[in-house]
Amino acid sequence: MNLNYFKLKLILFLILISGVLYSQNSNSIQARYKKAEYKIEMRDGVKLFTSVYTPKDKSEPHPILIWRTPYSCAPYGKDKFSRYIKIYKHFTDENYILVIQDVRGRFMSEGEFVDMRPYIPDKKTKYDTDEASDAYDTVDWLIKNIPNNNGKVGFWGISYPGFYAAMAAMANHPAIKAVSPQAPIANWFVDDDMHHNGAFTLLMAFNFFKVFGQPRDSLTTKWPTPPQYASPDAYTFFLNLGPLKNADEKYFHHKIKFWNDAFKHGSYDKFWQARNTTQYFQNVKPAVMTVGGWFDSEDLYGALHTYSAIEKKNPNDFNILVMGPWPHGAWGRGNVSSFGDMNFESNTSEFYRKNIEAPFFNYYLKGKGQLNLPEAYVYETGNNKWRSFDEWPPKNVEKTNLYFHSNEKLSFSKPRVGKSEFDEYLSDPNKPVPYTAKILDSRRFYNRTYMDEDQRFAAERPDVLVYESAPLDSSITIAGPVKVDLFVSTTGTDADWVVKIIDVFPDSAKNPVPNPNGIKMGGYQMMIRYDIFRGKFRESFENPKPFIPNHVTEVKFDLQDVLHTFKKDHKIMVQVQSSFFPFFDRNPQTYTDIYHAEAKDFVKAFHKVYHSEKYPSSVIVNVLK
Repeated sequence: MNLNYFKLKLILFLILISGVLYSQNSNSIQARYKKAEYKIEMRDGVKLFTSVYTPKDKSEPHPILIWRTPYSCAPYGKDKFSRYIKIYKHFTDENYILVIQDVRGRFMSEGEFVDMRPYIPDKKTKYDTDEASDAYDTVDWLIKNIPNNNGKVGFWGISYPGFYAAMAAMANHPAIKAVSPQAPIANWFVDDDMHHNGAFTLLMAFNFFKVFGQPRDSLTTKWPTPPQYASPDAYTFFLNLGPLKNADEKYFHHKIKFWNDAFKHGSYDKFWQARNTTQYFQNVKPAVMTVGGWFDSEDLYGALHTYSAIEKKNPNDFNILVMGPWPHGAWGRGNVSSFGDMNFESNTSEFYRKNIEAPFFNYYLKGKGQLNLPEAYVYETGNNKWRSFDEWPPKNVEKTNLYFHSNEKLSFSKPRVGKSEFDEYLSDPNKPVPYTAKILDSRRFYNRTYMDEDQRFAAERPDVLVYESAPLDSSITIAGPVKVDLFVSTTGTDADWVVKIIDVFPDSAKNPVPNPNGIKMGGYQMMIRYDIFRGKFRESFENPKPFIPNHVTEVKFDLQDVLHTFKKDHKIMVQVQSSFFPFFDRNPQTYTDIYHAEAKDFVKAFHKVYHSEKYPSSVIVNVLK
């Protein structure tokens, strides 16, 4: 028999078998569950479309677990089951009543949709509705109308659904016993999906709102069609786009309401402040488990700050944090035993679902088992292991500065030179530093593995400053937030500052086996954490302020938390640059309203970073004792 023919037959056989297995699995769920669809009326008369998957097992009452989403509870129809029901086997094995709901104003739910609908603490009439009140009304209807429920309800969700889960924690319905906001949106100006420290997430926001932001003429079961356009690589596409305002003029044509609303609010005004969820969370009653991923490029801030806000305002309640080595939402599906070029040597997502998520909900909604979860269950990158902490950030740390020095040196010792030493680079908005070495289509959301990508491509550029330590004599573990303290000047009147913490592998590091992608681990520059800061907000997000040209100015900001071990013989590197394109928009380097800037506003500027006794630029880390 011809070998190629044999291979083809084998492939067809495997495809057939996989299809049969999938069909059997699907049918087994449908054999055990029944689906019903309801339009649940809220207090103001608006009806929300809700799919309810109920176990056919009647041996005992079952708890209700709710996922509220703006992304559709499709497929619609009583004989069609959602992919969530098929994916989350650890819930169907426990016979949970699973509920998926289109939130107000989306798909088959009535009403007006509002992005990150602000919470109303003091509701005076039935028309004062928010996502907490919609959660309350949904729960109240379900426990009264869905047969064989045990009167206990949980909420969960990832990303935008994580926001709705967080809002449900404030619903104060007595039936809500457990809530798990996972990568929840928390603040769309200070961080998360829309901005980082005032810098606009161009690539992600453009690709999200070109579909998600389109208006709905009527109730619908279908996603809208995005605008069609020729698409070279993302870097070229967005560079050719020109100033930000051209996105609306060329592609959105005034149809994307939230895009237009955002562009009217170029600072942290009441529009954005109302969408800061962390200011709330007083008197949270349910048990809360907030989940996030160290490599989540979308809502890492939301996970960390939702947990900390609830902890601060409810110190005696059950409130825990789980952080794993995951990109956005990956803990909820599939096998995450690696990310990018890094191998974790175990299925971390399966471990989470089996040993953390299932026990949490089983304990609070079914009264099943013993719950032995720590305050913070956190994955330590570098050493690739789970760690338990009594609090997060941990207190047994030593705050340590990593100081910049001449000749690209990084040291724990403070500079002693009296003169104002500095490093300088030319920042050109028309040749911005790319955020990734990979070439991707502009219609792709972003390169998800950039969060731990090898940074050698950036270190080679003249507009990226590099500071590197000597090889470490022993391993160092840093835990908790990372702070940046820069002394800078610019010939312009505005500038962005991007700072990256990097683990540099020794030249002797061995390549993986097998190595299909040809990875060179010797000298690998693994990004651990980074962020960007729009310089005009250095004193206040509410009141931006221009730089005085050539005047030394201090710029301080926080990077998000880490738990990472730099091993013996590795080096610690810090890179500083002024663009991260097109993940973030370009700063014109002229003080202006960037949302409405003209092409003429984009100018080259020389930026200086100082490292002297008087101006000791540094990154501050917490070294775990």
